[in-house]
Amino acid sequence: MSNDLTPGTSSPGTTSTPLTSGNASGQAGGDPREHSSGESAGYRWQRPVPTIGDPTSAAERAAAPQGWAFPAEVRRALREVIGARRDIRRFRPDPVPDGLLREVISAGHAAPSVGHSQPWRFIVVRDPDTRQRAANLADAQRITQASAMLPERGRQLLDLKLEGLREAPAGLVVACDRRVPALGVLGRATFTDADVWGCACAVENMWLTARAAGLGMGWVTLFDPADLGELLGLPEGVETLGWLCIGWPDELPPGPGLERRAWSSTLPLDEVILHERWPASGEEPARPVSHLRAPDQAHTVAATDAADELLTPPGSLGVLDRALDRIAAAGQHDVRGGTLVLAGADHPVYDLGVSAYPPQVTREVMRAALSCEAVGTVTARASGFGTVVVDAGVRGEALPSPAVTARPQHPRGNLRDGDALHPEDVTALVAAGSDLGRRLAGEGLVLLGEVGVGNTTIASALAAALTGLPVEQAAGLGAGSDSAMVARKRDVIAGALARRGVEPGTPAPASFSARDLLGAFGGGEIALLTGVTLGAARAGGVVVLDGLATSVAALLAVREEPAVAAYLIAGQVSRERAHEQVLRALGLEPLLDLRLRAGEGAGAALAGAMLLTGLRVRREAGRVAPRQP
Repeated sequence: MSNDLTPGTSSPGTTSTPLTSGNASGQAGGDPREHSSGESAGYRWQRPVPTIGDPTSAAERAAAPQGWAFPAEVRRALREVIGARRDIRRFRPDPVPDGLLREVISAGHAAPSVGHSQPWRFIVVRDPDTRQRAANLADAQRITQASAMLPERGRQLLDLKLEGLREAPAGLVVACDRRVPALGVLGRATFTDADVWGCACAVENMWLTARAAGLGMGWVTLFDPADLGELLGLPEGVETLGWLCIGWPDELPPGPGLERRAWSSTLPLDEVILHERWPASGEEPARPVSHLRAPDQAHTVAATDAADELLTPPGSLGVLDRALDRIAAAGQHDVRGGTLVLAGADHPVYDLGVSAYPPQVTREVMRAALSCEAVGTVTARASGFGTVVVDAGVRGEALPSPAVTARPQHPRGNLRDGDALHPEDVTALVAAGSDLGRRLAGEGLVLLGEVGVGNTTIASALAAALTGLPVEQAAGLGAGSDSAMVARKRDVIAGALARRGVEPGTPAPASFSARDLLGAFGGGEIALLTGVTLGAARAGGVVVLDGLATSVAALLAVREEPAVAAYLIAGQVSRERAHEQVLRALGLEPLLDLRLRAGEGAGAALAGAMLLTGLRVRREAGRVAPRQP
């Protein structure tokens, strides 16, 4: 602290008197602290000003609340740069000076990050061979994604130019180092993806800096993240945000490229500004448009044509034949295996007396699954399938590795008195499941299984809301229930529907999105499996359902993306009364009717074994000779 005692400004209505070297009598050695009145009364000491950091005082900031603003010309320039940012696809071969590239990357390094974690790592790629291999990966993904879209949208995607990967003199890959657990980074314990958001901010900083310098930048995300990570040698836990092409532009587009190509248009600003909270049903903004399509007519016809070549009457395998046609129409006719996704969670609804088993059973079954000793995992292994175990909210500590952790981060309600899941948890769980489903779709069939004490009540409430099934028909026995417990289930489901304004015996109105319903009545495992279904179908994978809970997850996915229905196969119909109604709403016939009560994906695995056998029959059975004209 400074010892400068020069008087400051007195407060209004007082007189400031300079401190002299003497006392009140003018004699030396006086101590001003001894004065309680007189010349030192009303004296204002000078505020200590730090030599580093913010030198301003509260009074100064109060006097000029807008004093931090840049001049008008700087703000105008910023608006111009933001408005002129473009996704560049065509580049000149001229090199980007190292100093300028470093300036762009420096802007990225100045981005905000939660907990000042700075998770970004910037990989500059100049090697032509690496850039060519990246372009090949993107080309393959472009064709794959185009095939999953509506025909016109698919053609538009194929028309989009990706030569920037080859033309641009440099590639810049932003990698997010996520190897530190979320709990170890300030601010990530609740928003676990905040590190990725920071890296996205780094991309925007670099994009704007490049634009201001006259450089072009194009952001390419048509990659399988695992493929791009392998190309760049990234370790486990380091993820990419795609590939940034950077160089001098060979085009000067006046507007956004996709808008100029009639892919989409910029929404009016007032349509994306909401006030205070999300609007009530009927007033909410329109959902983003999906361009997912079911397998087209040609693929569907080709599947049945191929089956007609077998030395057996068409459709001789009955329901199995129709399921095999569905697999072939999705382009998966050469599948030799797949993966069971077993998701587990507990639910506060248990406390309302709706289950015959204590919650710790969920953890025991999931632990057995990790040792491949649970009924579902043993069945999957015996049927030729791998298993991924997901902790979607098992009571207590997170399950140990190799379980995938995707647990809700907010308090959960018991349906009757409060919503089952927080909206942020719904979003996170669906996203985690979607990513998992997309990755597994390339490995064969995706089988769904679940574990969760009390989740038949959860699934029944969702079934009632989705199909309009009367409460007395929706509430089933579950595992070991008696009549009194079934009555309690009915009361809980009726109370949950009434709390959210869903008329019993009537489907929830269209204004209730799939995610609204998951939040109101769902559970962690059902939200996760909804995402798995969406992700697998978007990647062209076939999903095999097990019991009521997995079928409800699939019906929620179809509510969000109707074309998902074409990628579903009902493995079985269980004893739960609502299951048959849910399958009917999906338009699916089950392969098996064994009155199973095991859950855990056992029925899906048994049905999956039948599907693999059927596919082998189609590959290896004799064919008839072509008819002679």
